[in-house]
Amino acid sequence: MKNVLCFGDSNTYGTPPATGPDDARRYDGRTRWPGVMRKILGHSWHVIEEGLPGRTTIRDDLIEGDFKNGRRYLAACLESHRPLDVIVLNLGTNDLKARFGSPPEDVAAGVDILAGIIAATPNLGNPPARLLIVCPPPILLAGFLGVMFAGGVEKSKALPPLYEAVARRHGAEFLDAGTLVSVSPVDGIHYDKAAHRILGEAIAGKVQEMVP
Repeated sequence: MKNVLCFGDSNTYGTPPATGPDDARRYDGRTRWPGVMRKILGHSWHVIEEGLPGRTTIRDDLIEGDFKNGRRYLAACLESHRPLDVIVLNLGTNDLKARFGSPPEDVAAGVDILAGIIAATPNLGNPPARLLIVCPPPILLAGFLGVMFAGGVEKSKALPPLYEAVARRHGAEFLDAGTLVSVSPVDGIHYDKAAHRILGEAIAGKVQEMVP
């Protein structure tokens, strides 16, 4: 059986468009995009979901908690799930929060650091896992999250070529999710069910190309 690890934030976890800070829901396993991918890939693949709402690439969040820093957990996550055939890295939206003040180049640099950790982690004597870097779609300033992401819209639009350059540097595959899906106008960050289906289908197709 082949193993694919989906390492991401709330859009990998399956958070629906939220109407307020107490709106703590989650799409079911068939609806969120890793579940869509699981159905397409079939029984020969084990899809590992590692989505955490609020997760950043490499940034400590002094408000939501340092554990939101993807760098702090990635190496342990890789070792606990190895051997891995494919890793889908889908992060960066939370780095756009106003509290971090990060330019788009720094967001991409965070992805670059995570890609380096992935490359340096032994895979139990197996060939290194293939890496797919997914650039999140542009955000909107909407709903109760608008203030939290103030100044992030233009930064999010600048990410695709920066992410693609990181992917080239690491010999990874690249997918620009913004060419396929859009965030919901309800909160400007999360995906509706249709977007999860489209993204899951697209990522499944990429994984099948990477490991036939």
